[in-house]
Parts: sequence; structure tokens; C-alpha cells
Amino acid sequence: MTKQVEFCARLPVRFKKRTHWYVASCPILDVHSQGKTKKEAEKSLIEALSLFLTSCFERGVLDQVLKNCGFKLSTHEKLPGFRNTVDVHIPLAVDTGESVKCPA
Repeated sequence: MTKQVEFCARLPVRFKKRTHWYVASCPILDVHSQGKTKKEAEKSLIEALSLFLTSCFERGVLDQVLKNCGFKLSTHEKLPGFRNTVDVHIPLAVDTGESVKCPA
């Protein structure tokens, strides 16, 4: 049986207005994008972040990439908010059959 789950990350972002473009950046993951409007830049950045995180997950390096970017488990119950954030949602499926066992 397969169950659907979702990984969600709330990431800090920055926006800069250039002459004819907005540049959206997630400096903590070194992922950047652009758009003609701030909203387009944000949408493009969310797509780029989703593709980046999905690729890391599929290659089995997500944990190492996050550690290399300075992420660590937090003991805080509630993290302080950031001025600008985006939510990145990555749909996952988990096989709950007996043939697949999580090594954790």
C-alpha cells in the first residue's frame, strides 16, 4: 500500500529589484531565480527550490547538503519568523508494504 506524504520547508528569501527584473534568492541554499515581477520571481524561486531539494532527495544526498548549508536539528519549539519566506512543498509517496523497511 502506498501513502502520500508531503515534505514542507519554510525558507528565508531575499528580493532585489534590478533594472527590468526582480531577483529572488534563497542564500542559505544558494538557489536564485528571477522574474519580471516580484511575484514571478517568487514563483520561479519556489520551483527552483523544489527541483533542487527533489534532486538532492533522489540522489540520496539531501541530509548531507542540508548539513553542508549549516542546517542542524533545533531544540526550539517555535523558530523565530523571517521577514520574507517561501514555503516549498515536495510530495512524496511511501510504500507501507512489508517488503520495504526503514533502516532508522
